[in-house]
Amino acid sequence: MSDTEGGRQFRAAWIAGVRRHFPGEPKPGYVSGWDEMPEWERSAAGAVHAQVRDLIEASEGGAAKLSREQKSRFVAISWTAQMYRAFADPKPGYVADWSELPEWQRETDADIFEAIEVERH
Repeated sequence: MSDTEGGRQFRAAWIAGVRRHFPGEPKPGYVSGWDEMPEWERSAAGAVHAQVRDLIEASEGGAAKLSREQKSRFVAISWTAQMYRAFADPKPGYVADWSELPEWQRETDADIFEAIEVERH
């Protein structure tokens, strides 16, 4: 799977998670389509998708035993690394520690990991 395809799947899982977990009406940017995303964000989505996919494959089934929190943390850490790659001085919210993220975002990150698990089977 190409990074673009993976990025699109990542974005679709993000949007589904935001719609499921965000309290109230999300900001338009949270649910904008792939074509409306800036290039740095598309690149980051593809890279994080690849990192999750690689972890799942390399663990030979072990990743299925991770808790939702562990899955969420992996996605969040992978995303944070991409923000440091994309920006010399990223906004604090882009690189906040997992424990500082709102509950809806933690749940959405876990959903993303689980969506990638499903696509691998």
